[in-house]
Amino acid sequence: MAPTMKRTLVVGEVIEVTIEKVAHGGHFIARHEGCVIFVRHAIPGEKCRIQITSVGSSFNRADVVETLEASTDRVVAPCEYSNRNGCGGCDFQHITIERQRKLKADVITEQFARIAKMEMAVEVESVGPELGWRSRITSTTDKNGRLGFIGSRSHTVIPVSNCLVAAKEIRFSELAARTWKGDMRVEIAASNSDERSISLMPTRGESKSRLSEGPAILHEKVLDKALEVSNNSFWQGHVNAPSVLSEVVRDFAGVKNADHVLDLYGGVGLFAAALIDMVGSEGRIELIEGSKSATSDASRNFAENTNVKVITGDVATHLPRINSADVVVLDPPRDGAGKIVVSEIARLKPRTIVYVACDPAALARDTGYFLERGYSLVKLRAFDLFPMTHHIECVARFEPAKVS
Repeated sequence: MAPTMKRTLVVGEVIEVTIEKVAHGGHFIARHEGCVIFVRHAIPGEKCRIQITSVGSSFNRADVVETLEASTDRVVAPCEYSNRNGCGGCDFQHITIERQRKLKADVITEQFARIAKMEMAVEVESVGPELGWRSRITSTTDKNGRLGFIGSRSHTVIPVSNCLVAAKEIRFSELAARTWKGDMRVEIAASNSDERSISLMPTRGESKSRLSEGPAILHEKVLDKALEVSNNSFWQGHVNAPSVLSEVVRDFAGVKNADHVLDLYGGVGLFAAALIDMVGSEGRIELIEGSKSATSDASRNFAENTNVKVITGDVATHLPRINSADVVVLDPPRDGAGKIVVSEIARLKPRTIVYVACDPAALARDTGYFLERGYSLVKLRAFDLFPMTHHIECVARFEPAKVS
């Protein structure tokens, strides 16, 4: 049988399709006359009328303009800006929260099957509220000084009067009522000590952000530890994420008294704080982090802990200078640790590796590297730290592979 000819789609064209499955990145896959289409605001199994928004040689993009046969998991989005012409921030608000988590689990399974060649079934766990959870918000003002967010795959700022996923401490509606300077990036951070800071920077040029309101250092209490976090330092976005992840890392790490622990991409010391009491006075923790702001915070956070060494620099550069470790914890950026860092970690022969990942594709790739270096994935948990969006957080535990 001759292969089906692939038709060339046109931007703006409206066609009818049946949605097949979720794809990594918050889109859903459909096919039409040999063409693969990534569709926004759909649900698998639905029959939809979609409009093509971009075309390419390998795939095309589209938005749902009408649902002809709706999924039973389709709901009215709680936010008025969650639509094809909206702010672009929440891609799953039209789906029940239970189905959102199942779709995210499907993505994890698919990424591990495709990249790591592993069968992986996991439940995406709730960590608390689906709205009002985000403690860090980056907004943008339009040329008229109205606060909003950049629309999906565009440079257009969509002004909004409120953000339903923002934590109440952000007080977003109050900020949206103000008139700001035009074309500015507005970074808002709130701590669980009821502090709020706002930093501003132009959307164009190389200028750095500057503090506009609030303290330069926020204070967070996680489990039984107090931590300082500067405006330019990374901190987990969900209000419950620091405590949830700290407890899981503590459980997975299995740290013993007198252990030598590496905390890679350690930030201000969230996980080091969770483990410091477990290593005891005879143990030690080395925290490596590239951000000078974060390591400055970490140095203050562990000023009284002489067995914590804070190192500023690239993880891949510093790891070769270390000869061994009992436990390694790593929380790399979205693109993962990579082959060089994984190889260096394996060289240290730790008994346990705990990997915190915000991208299942990067985690699946690095899992493959660990397998090549003699480490098996023995436990995986996934958390819905970004409700209403496609993002997922995973925590994986690796141990030396058992030789039969």
